[in-house]
This record gives sequence, structure tokens and C-alpha cells, in this order.
Amino acid sequence: MTSESTTERRGRGRKQGDEVGLRRLLESNRVDEPEAATEWDDASAPTVPLVVQQRAEPADGRWATRPPREEPPKSRLSSPVVKRVGIAVGVLVALTGLAYVVDLVLSSGEVPRGAVVAGVDIGGMSPGSADARLRAALEPRAGQELPVQIGDMSSSIVPNAAGLEIDWETTWSRIGSQPLNPITRLASFFTTHAVPVASTVDDVALNRQISALRVHDRPTVEGTVVFENAKPVAVPPVPGRVLDVDAARRMLIEQWMLARPIDLPETAAPMTVRPESVGKALREIAEPAVRAPITFAGKGAAAKLEPAQIATILSFTPDGQGGLAPTFDQDVAIGLLGPQLASSEIEAKDATFALSSTTAKVVPAVVGDKINWPKTLEQLPALIVAPPDRTAQAVYEKVEPKLTTEAANALGITEVMGTFTTSGFSGPSGVNIRTVAKKVDGAIVKPGETFSLNDFTGPRGTAEGYVESGIIDHGRPSTAVGGGISQFATTLYNAAYFAGMEDAGHTEHSYYISRYPAAREATVFDGAIDLRFKNNTQTGVYIETSATGSEITVRLWGVKTVNVTSVTGERTKPTEPTTVKLPKGKDCIAAEGAPGFTISDTRVISDRKTGREISRSTRTVKYDPIPVVKCE
Repeated sequence: MTSESTTERRGRGRKQGDEVGLRRLLESNRVDEPEAATEWDDASAPTVPLVVQQRAEPADGRWATRPPREEPPKSRLSSPVVKRVGIAVGVLVALTGLAYVVDLVLSSGEVPRGAVVAGVDIGGMSPGSADARLRAALEPRAGQELPVQIGDMSSSIVPNAAGLEIDWETTWSRIGSQPLNPITRLASFFTTHAVPVASTVDDVALNRQISALRVHDRPTVEGTVVFENAKPVAVPPVPGRVLDVDAARRMLIEQWMLARPIDLPETAAPMTVRPESVGKALREIAEPAVRAPITFAGKGAAAKLEPAQIATILSFTPDGQGGLAPTFDQDVAIGLLGPQLASSEIEAKDATFALSSTTAKVVPAVVGDKINWPKTLEQLPALIVAPPDRTAQAVYEKVEPKLTTEAANALGITEVMGTFTTSGFSGPSGVNIRTVAKKVDGAIVKPGETFSLNDFTGPRGTAEGYVESGIIDHGRPSTAVGGGISQFATTLYNAAYFAGMEDAGHTEHSYYISRYPAAREATVFDGAIDLRFKNNTQTGVYIETSATGSEITVRLWGVKTVNVTSVTGERTKPTEPTTVKLPKGKDCIAAEGAPGFTISDTRVISDRKTGREISRSTRTVKYDPIPVVKCE
């Protein structure tokens, strides 16, 4: 064998090394072929960048390697990992969308998941079932007592009595329907959401209930100054707490259906007097007020208020600006000062009439001279802080009489127009008749005016001096306060009848009373049945009354222009009484009874001077029979 030279072996080794290097370079720059392709044609074959290291043999026989040309970096989007992640994400999105659609379809028409109304879970239920559950749980709460706490005070309310009920339509609108937001739907698998209940409110009933709760208010005790044994003492304010009405109203409306105690809020009660104002009123007003007496000088007399008396009429009230203002009890002040100055006053007196058997003469009126106490006491605020010598003048004013002398003369009252007398009473009835007669005596009815017995006397009770006496009640004897006054009414009616007055309204008794003229009598009842007549003359009418132990007389004075006669008809249509049997006792008063009948009275009015008949009127009256009462 021919041995290779060293140079040949080196050359062949370098050539083999270069071929191996070239193959490795090609492998490192090859692009993966598509899996579906088995061969390339010239048009679709990818271009593989080929970097060929060119070697130039140097003079010393060594090869030098040239640096490869730099190519631009490849995009990461073409990385296999990125492509796999994209595919996975797409699949996940598709599955999520499919799950969303399936859930939306399956839950269509149901209450949203997680919905809780006033502690009642209705999520995922059908609306009908949810509504039934809600009504069963919540409707009874409207009629159950609900505890409320106001500070340290406990109370309770009944919601429906306070005007609170569930507004179902609005509540269901708040519950709503299935949400479309996928995030909301996903969260509903793991969470709940409270739906507030809407209420219908009866404002009147709720306001009434809240007002009732305010009995627990503790108003501020305002600071003031008081007198203890005529010594002024400062009273500091005590702050209070009151119900916060607006907040309490909102809480009751929003929380009553939760069926748990409600702690209603309080707020500080308003304070109108600043604490420092109390000390100021003490120093500047109260203490100077009781250092010395106060004197009011009158006409020929004087009145004095001692310090202890000043303390009884002086008090303090908020002035609306944070301070205290002095106030005075005028009634107490007048009670202390009035008697001391009474001799300096002249009482006003109305003109009246001095009457004889046939004539009337005017008694002149008296103009009064009286102290004007409100104006006089207006000086007190300045007097209580004045120096020790504190004196002021009483303020007098003229007081005109209600009926002046001139007005009395203008009435033209000169003679008796009509008179009437009844009798036959005694005991309690006499007390009442004399009491009402005294009240009416001296009454004046001006031309064109109407006299009302009830209006003129006012109430006729025990406070006015009337006593219990006999009456006829539904045909049976009985008693009542003011019994017997009907006899006075009958007497007054007949006096006006014969004076020619116009009848303005009267009522006869239901049962005939023998001491009265039939069909010409009248009854009255306090506040219900009245006696009225109108003065239809050109002059005034003066009513005179006089009473003895068993007789009452009424005379009407004025100017007599007519004569009046009465024509009484026959009794007709008699009716027999019935018999009533009652248990013995104080409520049973036996009576013999009397028949009923019908009768008429005709009043004929003629001119006093000429005798010419002016009018003729007839009044027919039906009297019921008086029952026979037997006490058994």
C-alpha cells in the first residue's frame, strides 16, 4: 500500500470537516415543513437562508473564517407555543359562551339567583312560588307588634295601624328579571343580594303614630329665674333629647318589614335660653326688682306693691333671642292694687227708668272714671329696675255707659203696653222663677229688635243659681235643674201678647197645665226650645218683672198704640189618658192623669185711638192626654 503523505491526510481531513460543518449549518437554518406537504415544487418551496462561510487560504496555509451576514429576527407570533395558547383561549371562550347561553335559557322566567327580600330567599324560584313565599312570610308582619327603642325608652308599634303596608307591585319591580351581564350571572352562584321592600304609607296614620312615640321626648328644661321666699334664684338649663322625626319616619318605612327591633334616632332638643342669659337676668332684673316697694298714685289714694308681692307677679320667659324677658301676672297685680285704689274709681251706670204704677221716667246714666290697668301696668318693666324710690301714676279713663241718658230719652218709653200675672208655684220652682225674673228685669228691646229668652239669660244651670225642680217629661212628672221657668215664659209671652208684640216663635206644652191659659202659654228648654218676640213699634220696650213667693208679674213698658183682646174657643176632640205602671222608688211620681183636647185662641188687635181692627189671628193647639201613673 502506498502511504499517504501527511499533507494529503491533513487536506482530506479539512475537506471532511468542512462538509460536516456545512451540513450542521444547513440543519440549524432549516424551516419546518408543513405537516400536510410531502414535497415542494419550485413555486411553493420556502426559501431557506443559507450562510456559507467562505474560506480563503492564507499565505501561511491556514484557513480564515469570515463572520456570517446578520438576518432580521423572526416574529414570536409564529412560535408554536403562541399558536397553541391562542387555540386554547378560543376553545375556552366558546365553552364559556355556550355555558352562558345554556344558563340563560334554563333560568329564563325565574327570579334572579341570590335575591333575598326582607330575609326571605327567593332566588331561582318561579315568580308565582316566590310571591307565595314572600306573602306568607311578610304579610303577617304588618299586624304584629314591632319593638322600637328610643334612647333608654322602649315602646312598640303595629305597622298596619301606623299606616304601613307592603307595596307589592313596586317591590317586584325592584326584584326585577334575569340579568344579562355575564359577570353578574357568574357572581350570583356565589353571592346574594338584598332587595329592599317598598311600602305604601298612610301619612295621617303614620304621623299620628310618630306623635304618639314623642311622649318619650325629654324636652330641654329652659334656664330661668324663680323666687323662693321673695329671693331670686337662678335655675340652670337641663338639655333634653327628642325623637328625630324625619329620620324615624324613614327608618320605620324602610325597616318595619324586617321584623326586628328598630332603634329610632334621637336628636338634641332645642334650647332657647343661653346659660349665660340666666345669670344676666338674675343680676340685672330679678335682684333689683325686689330691693324696694313700688307705689302707684291714684286720685286721692295710693297703692303699694311690697317686694314679696312683686316676687309673686314677676316671672321670666324666653325672649326669642337667647335671653330672658320679664313678664308680669296682671290679674294678680290688679288683685293686689285694685282694692287699694277702688275708692278713687267711679263705676259707669246705664240710664234706667223709675217706674210708678202708670208712668216711666228716665234715670240719667253715669259716666265712669276707671283705672286702665293694662296701661298702668305697662310701667312695671321700668319700675322694677329703677332706683329705690319707685312711684308711678295710675292711668284713668272715661267709661261711657251702654245706655246713655240721651239714648234712654230717645226710646220714648212712657207707659205700660201689656201686663200679665201667673201664680200657684212654691218651693224650688219659685226659686227658679224668681232667679230668671231678676235676670230679665230691666231688659230693653229697641225698635225692630227681637228678644230671645234663651239668648238673654244664657245657660240656666246650678252655677247661675238655678235648682232642681218639677217638670213634665213625656207626660210624666219628673225633675230637672231649672224646672218651673216655663211659668215665667208663659207670663212673659202673655205680657208681649197683650202689648201687641209680634210673635217670633214659641212652643206650647205638650200637656195642658191648668194654671196657664189654654192655647196661650209657652214652654222653654235651655238651648233647645225658646221664646221670642219682636218689637214692632216705633219706640223702645222696657221689661219689668216682679215676683213674690207664689206670684210672678211681667209688664212691658213703651208707648201703647193698640188694644189686644183674646178669644178662647171651645175644647174639642177629647182623648182619654193611658195608664202607666212603674216600680216604686224615687223615679216614680204618681199622677192622676188628665184627658187631652184641642182648642184655639184668636188674638184681635185694634187701634187704641180709633178702635179699628188691625188684625185677627187664630192659633189652634192639640194637647195630649196626661197619663195616669201608678207606682207599684
